[in-house]
Amino acid sequence: MPDERRATALEADALLLRPWLPDDMPDVIKAFRDLSMRAMLRTWVTDEAEAERWLRRQQEGRESGTRFAFAVVDRASAGALVGNVAFSRPALDAASGEVGYWTAPWARGRGVAPQALGALTDWVFEAFAEEGLVRLDLLHQVGNDASCRVAEKCGYDLAEVLPTRPPWPREGHRHVRFRPGGAGRRAS
Repeated sequence: MPDERRATALEADALLLRPWLPDDMPDVIKAFRDLSMRAMLRTWVTDEAEAERWLRRQQEGRESGTRFAFAVVDRASAGALVGNVAFSRPALDAASGEVGYWTAPWARGRGVAPQALGALTDWVFEAFAEEGLVRLDLLHQVGNDASCRVAEKCGYDLAEVLPTRPPWPREGHRHVRFRPGGAGRRAS
């Protein structure tokens, strides 16, 4: 994997998407305290030890090339943390990957998620095209209408309703976006 991917930072208007840092720990804990966010995520962070493990997993994912998580910060607000976006693939040569995101409770309703997800999606399709990546999946629980809107704004089509399975207590949605011009793209 090219070393430049490990240090990649992306820009989306006033947002900067950068690798997670140990100094982000207090904001990670604060964001995960939000009960509505906890209801939608597979991982919870409740204390410093869990935040440290969470941050370490983000770094390890970058180092292995299987997960690229970005702290989303607002440059107009002195670099305040406003969210997270991530791309992961089950194997380095997989034709598909998964994207996910969360918006910090104090930043919701400002368009953070679509801006950050749009920048991540564009980067992923460009950075991993030569490795055969042609499809991105976005998964969320049924009832998370905000995530449906974000997916639609970013060009992810609803592909199917997924059955309930642990750790999810409800059915889910799988949204899909294909790389422009990539193999497997559905005809319009």
